[in-house]
Formats: sequence, C-alpha cells, structure tokens
Amino acid sequence: MRDYWHRKPCLIRAAFPQFDPPVDRARLFEMARDPQVESRLISSSNQQWTVKAGPLPRMPSKAQSRWTLLVQGVDLHDDAARDLLSRFRFVADARLDDLMISYATDGGGVGPHVDSYDVFLLQAAGQRRWRVSNQKNLRGSDASPLRHVAGFRASEEWVLEPGDMLYLPPGIPHEGVAVGECVTYSIGFRAPEYQQLLEPWLTDSAEHRWMRGRYADARVAVAARPAALSPAMVRDVHARLAQHRPGRADTERFLLRHLSEPKATVIFDPPARPLSATKFRSLALSRGIKLDRKTRMLHSRTAVSINGEWTASSPNAIAALRKLADRRELAATSTKRLPESTWKLLHGWHAAGWITLGS
Repeated sequence: MRDYWHRKPCLIRAAFPQFDPPVDRARLFEMARDPQVESRLISSSNQQWTVKAGPLPRMPSKAQSRWTLLVQGVDLHDDAARDLLSRFRFVADARLDDLMISYATDGGGVGPHVDSYDVFLLQAAGQRRWRVSNQKNLRGSDASPLRHVAGFRASEEWVLEPGDMLYLPPGIPHEGVAVGECVTYSIGFRAPEYQQLLEPWLTDSAEHRWMRGRYADARVAVAARPAALSPAMVRDVHARLAQHRPGRADTERFLLRHLSEPKATVIFDPPARPLSATKFRSLALSRGIKLDRKTRMLHSRTAVSINGEWTASSPNAIAALRKLADRRELAATSTKRLPESTWKLLHGWHAAGWITLGS
C-alpha cells in the first residue's frame, strides 16, 4: 500500500501458494447460463473482435482457440468466491467492487486496454502472459468494440503461473493472453468519476432538506421584453437555493448510501417464511448474525448504511453495527445489549434477505 497502490504495477509470485480455485470451469459455465449473472463471450479472428452478452446457453468448443468467457460479480453467487474476495479487504469496502473470473482458451484475451480502476489479477489455473506499457498515448482503436489502445507497445511482460498475482493501478495499458487453457481471477476496485457522483449527490441532499416558501415578485414592473429572464429573479432564486448547499454531513450520508447500493443486477433471496421478531431475536441471541454474501454495508462514526439504506444509530448500538459491517458477522455475545430499535432494524434486514443467522 505504501509503495505500489494507485502508483505502479507490482508482480507477486506465489501470492497464493498451492492455490485451490473456489470456482471451477464447470461452475463458471453454469453461471454464464444464468440470466441473473452478468457474463460476456469475447472472441477474435484475423484481428476482428466479437462480443456477445449473456446469458450464454452454449460455449464454443474448448479446442477452439482465442475465445474468452468473462463472468462478473462471481462473489454474489458463490460463498467460497465471497470468502476469497474478503481476503482483499485491506482496501476499504467503499472501494472494493467484485470478483470477475475469466476463462480463456489458447490465445484468448480481450486485447490491449486501459482500466479506470485498480485490479489484482490472480492466476487460478494454467498460464497467462501479461504485457504492460508505459506509453502515454492512450487513444482508442476505432476498429475495436472493446476500446483497445491503438499502437500498443509493451515495456514489460511476465508469464503468471497458478497462485501468482499482478497488481495494476488505473491508467496502465495492459494485455493478457492465455498460454493454453487458463483461468484468471480479477479483483477490481471501483473509482467513480466525480461527474457521475454530482447528480446523485445533489438528489440525495434535496431528499433530506425542506425549503419553505415560494418565489414571489409582488412589485415587478410591466415586462417590456417578455422573453427576457429577469436578473432580479435570478438573484432571488440563487440566494434562496444557495442557502441550502450540501454540507459535509450530507456528503457523508450520500457516500454511505451510494457506495453501499448493490448493482442493478443484484437480487436478494428473502426467506420464504421469515421468522417472527421474537423468534429471530431468540435465535440471534444464541447464534449471532451474518451478512448475506450480496449485502454491502458501510459505516461512519454515528451511522450505517446497508444496501443503500442509511440510518443513524444510537451510541449503545453503533459499536455493534460497525462490528457487523467490518467483520460481516456479529457474534451472539455482541447482540445481548442491543436496544429495541436496533432489533427492529435487524429483523427487517432478515425479512429482506440481507442478513442471516449465524451457524
């Protein structure tokens, strides 16, 4: 984190010694057939690239070279994959995005490109040759649907074996090509553009503020030029709206809500018969609780946000909820002094499928 993070590439040989991939090829192909799983099939022939979005009922022959299957958000659909993603929580959850798995036949890849996020590329099976470039011209190729870097020139390259891992910060042109059949895990970290945050930030602030009154111009003169916008109207409206600029607390609340919001493709599985509030509390007091693998939960000093829902918390509950968010589980002993209002929250999360009982 001191020397490489967000600065320069870092190759880590045997980062995961004797790595045992939690998701095999058959399971990955099964996921690609599921309409609730985001997947893409990418192939190339004679410098021509084709991209097909999932669901993908059939895969090309494994004997056919130069094709790649990408399955996004594998951690949302497999507990072992979620556990692997948790190994990377030395970076804050607000940045942690997902685990993507890439299966490729010999020569398969997605071409030279640039990512806008940090990524760890963990080789799970087979070999992949990675090439990186220090070129500054990142102009995209008009001939490629994948926004390839035109005139890619490699400055370094490595062949990764199972268990090896390559870290790449954003903005580094790179290309990975399968050497034979291979599987690569990509652990990505999102870095939203400020422009993308502007509208939801303002919307969130407007939802939490109330402005009284209505525009009035009781002593306005007869309009000599009816289509002209009145400077007085601009002045008065600007003065009123400027009184309600979002503050630091508004930004904190917005980030908690926005960054804990699941992706649009995420669907939770609530229990068919939710436990009653009394039964849920009784079992949680003996077994503890844990977050569902799809749940995103963040916290600040006085509030938590889970799956886009923000709530301020009382001082005697916030410590336990922050522990739940940090550890993704809460031991039974930590639930014993929770106030009644927090039990109502937890029961609602149980009914929504956001949390489950511990084992």
